[in-house]
Amino acid sequence: MGFDKSIAAFERAQTVIPGGVNSPVRAFKSVGGTPPFIAKGEGAYMVDIDGNRYLDYIQSWGPLIFGHCDTDVEEAIMAAVKNGVSYGAPTEAESVLAEKIIAIYEPVEMVRFVSSGTEAVMSAIRVARGFTKKNGILKFKGCYHGHSDALLVQAGSGAATFGNPSSPGVPYDVVKHTYLAEYNDLDGARECFEAAKGDMACVIIEPIAGNMGLVRAKEEFLAGLRELCDKYGALLIFDEVMSGFRASICGSLAHTSIRPDMATFGKVIGAGMPCAAFGGTKEVMSVLSPLGAVYQAGTLSGNPLAMAAGLAQLDKLQKNPDLYSDAEKLAKALTDGIKDAAAKYSIPVQTDCVGTMFGFFFNENPVSSFADALTSDTTLFGRFHSEMLKRGVYLAPSQFEAGFICSVMNYDTVAFTLDAAKDSFAAIKG
Repeated sequence: MGFDKSIAAFERAQTVIPGGVNSPVRAFKSVGGTPPFIAKGEGAYMVDIDGNRYLDYIQSWGPLIFGHCDTDVEEAIMAAVKNGVSYGAPTEAESVLAEKIIAIYEPVEMVRFVSSGTEAVMSAIRVARGFTKKNGILKFKGCYHGHSDALLVQAGSGAATFGNPSSPGVPYDVVKHTYLAEYNDLDGARECFEAAKGDMACVIIEPIAGNMGLVRAKEEFLAGLRELCDKYGALLIFDEVMSGFRASICGSLAHTSIRPDMATFGKVIGAGMPCAAFGGTKEVMSVLSPLGAVYQAGTLSGNPLAMAAGLAQLDKLQKNPDLYSDAEKLAKALTDGIKDAAAKYSIPVQTDCVGTMFGFFFNENPVSSFADALTSDTTLFGRFHSEMLKRGVYLAPSQFEAGFICSVMNYDTVAFTLDAAKDSFAAIKG
């Protein structure tokens, strides 16, 4: 494989875009090398500007559950384009998509559309604070909820602690009400509630985490969070921007009996267009302007192209009920195969898959928290990623990201991936 054009494109990009990318992970810093610059997508594949073709396990970080250039989604977008790209006024499509989301994700009774997952989470927290008239936010280490200031926090000195800003530009005063606990650690969460002294507005959690690698919240942990929220008058928010309509047609709800007060969605509901949403019960959402005093707005929120794409994709998902079970079988074949290939070279691997999501860690022990994830061999992952890329397999350029199966993948594509994995391990160990 040649990368001359991508190398030149990356050099050019760095002169006009900070780091040459518009989202940091795309720079390949954690895995090394130059990021391929993509020219087009084709179903399960991407093609870069050098003409290299990759089996794509990112799928735009989750939105493309039917793969690149899905005909139904494309046709819906093109039909919408002919009527105009944006109006800044209500359309019927907004109501239709909202009704569909509400029908599928039963705890939510009303939704509002925004343009990104960050906006969705930021707005959900504002609503939770407005509804409860409290300030505190409890989040968990390793869960990513977008780049809004209040959620860019790192651990302090203990399990129950106020978060400290993890980025320059975020004042301490902005995060002083953000509490941080370890994922799957109910005692830590309980300590945070006690430290908040009745001022906890909400708990926000990825019930199926994807940004520390794929890690599931334990049922007893979610049940405990539900009890804490009920006891202290806080709202439980499920961040399903990644897992929504990915882990199952109803996201995490097919994998847990626990129900949230609010939820956030993104990625799949826009089918690759900028689209996200937050929602909750009618009582909770009634505090939102223009019904209530909590303000939120967006010029391109609910734009007709995103609504058309989302409707086409959700319609298609509802018509293909076996997609998730079929995808999970593929994902298990993939992760089991990687684990077996690694074992031949005495490399320990931990794996999991949920619906169309999968993940693996180069780790000797099971991973149930971010602290566990951080003990993984990131150097080995970087080498593995580079070797797989050379062989035409595009994995997430970070150990701490989930991977995604799309509907047009099959056992032949898995076999191709496993052949590449065997050759990659041989190259690493040889």
